[in-house]
Amino acid sequence: MADYLPILILIILAFLFASLSFVASALMAPKKRPTAAKIAPYECGIVPGIDPPTRFPVRFYLVAMIFIIFDIEVVFLYPWAVIFRQLQAFGLIEVLVFAVVVFIAFLFLVGNGALSWGPSKRLTGAMPARTSTSTIARISGMPATTTSEPVAPATAPAGPGRAA
Repeated sequence: MADYLPILILIILAFLFASLSFVASALMAPKKRPTAAKIAPYECGIVPGIDPPTRFPVRFYLVAMIFIIFDIEVVFLYPWAVIFRQLQAFGLIEVLVFAVVVFIAFLFLVGNGALSWGPSKRLTGAMPARTSTSTIARISGMPATTTSEPVAPATAPAGPGRAA
């Protein structure tokens, strides 16, 4: 039991630190209620005209899951690599099972689109020099024309498996 005493002391100290931090924050915090101006988002003096989107793209979570999977893999593979000669065939089989599980998790994430970022890029038609009209055209996606002839929409390049 004496071997666990330092761990118990560390847990008690962590609990005391967290508790005292919350108490000190409650005692020292300003008592004023925030106004609408103080809780509004602020960026370079520009008042936002629309609310930010409430949904967050799931791809960011999938990338975080990939990071966690490979981080855990390294944490488990390093001790195995240090003593792999002592583990012999049992250790090799265990690490192969572990690698297969990690690979299956990776395939699951790739199948859910963790590595596909946005739509495929397409070639756009030639745009005129940067003017306010061409900038508006770039933002809106409409072709900017300075003459009376229409601009043909851009198409994806023909390649293997695509009709030309």
